[in-house]
Amino acid sequence: MGRAASPWREAGALARLGAPMAATQFFIMAMGFMDTAMAGHYASAHLAGVAVGGNVLWPVYLLFAGCTMSVTPIAAQLAGGGRVRRVGAVVHQALIVGAVAGGLGTVALLNAQPLFAVFGIDPEAADVGNRYLRAAAVGFPAGLCYIVLRYASEGVGRTVGPMVIAGLALVMNAGLNYALIYGKFGAPELGGEGCGWATAAVMWFELAAILVLSRFRYFRETGLWRRSRRHGRTFAGLDFGEIGRILRIGLPIGLTSFVGMGLFAIVGFLVGSLGVVPLAAHSIATHLNWATFVLPMSLGAAAGIRIGFRVGAGDHDGAAAVARVAFVIALCYALTVSITLVLVRDGIAAVYSGDVAVTELAAALILIIAVYQVFDVVQGTLAGALRGY
Repeated sequence: MGRAASPWREAGALARLGAPMAATQFFIMAMGFMDTAMAGHYASAHLAGVAVGGNVLWPVYLLFAGCTMSVTPIAAQLAGGGRVRRVGAVVHQALIVGAVAGGLGTVALLNAQPLFAVFGIDPEAADVGNRYLRAAAVGFPAGLCYIVLRYASEGVGRTVGPMVIAGLALVMNAGLNYALIYGKFGAPELGGEGCGWATAAVMWFELAAILVLSRFRYFRETGLWRRSRRHGRTFAGLDFGEIGRILRIGLPIGLTSFVGMGLFAIVGFLVGSLGVVPLAAHSIATHLNWATFVLPMSLGAAAGIRIGFRVGAGDHDGAAAVARVAFVIALCYALTVSITLVLVRDGIAAVYSGDVAVTELAAALILIIAVYQVFDVVQGTLAGALRGY
């Protein structure tokens, strides 16, 4: 990743690095889309149940995953400074953090039911949401360990492998959803709960797949499979200095993600107290909001990696140039998305549900999403760029 000669070349470099990351995120969002749409076509109450369950699952997931997201900029700076063999030692400690976080997250998911009562969620939707969370909790620890290895791969500039895994996971999720929601191929008919079991199975698949990927040469070169010499305070394989650095950088990222997603979740709970139709419409609008956020989030991540490489190499002027290019791309994207959402909002809502009351309300909410795209997209991209520092 040498110095870009022009903004156009830097934009091209960001595209080459970020396109697989965007595809990865789109595949992940498509899994959420399938959960919402397939549960919605089964019954509106099950769509609402999956929605309220997601209002717990994803903020918790982003909180703990964000705590290990520091692996990406740390790995990028080490690679940029020619110290790629130090990345493995960082990943070892991040996996310990991920395993502990996975356990804590599982406990949170298994004890989320009181939240539904506090916010007065429709009883049928609350029951579906609770069963969805209990199923998804089975895969939560695997999901946290997978994400550490994915961040490491992306941090050293290898983004295609995680994209392939996400694409395979999407296909797997579609088949399992169909079987478990509707009771096909001899599987039990579980409705929205089936989405939770599909999510858990996919998380374990992703961990297995990334472990296979970690045997590839580029991953082995990080020292992941080599016993490393540890420095500083250690105990039973724990490097407290490294864990402290991971959390000092990662915890603010996790809390930022948690607060952002948590605000949407709280609104979702408040809407849930109004009934199934408003909650179903709100879940459609919220999912669309996150779908449009995928590209700027990936652009920010790619910019963060490019910046991390340049900071690691001591090229701070080059790092600033990356940030400027990322800002311009994000602004152009935001304006395009805002106009598109206004023009095709009715058709988008109809894809998610066949209930006219739900789609009409969702179309109105999509207008609100269109209004704040410019601000949300730009801040998301620049937040990712800042992490590279």
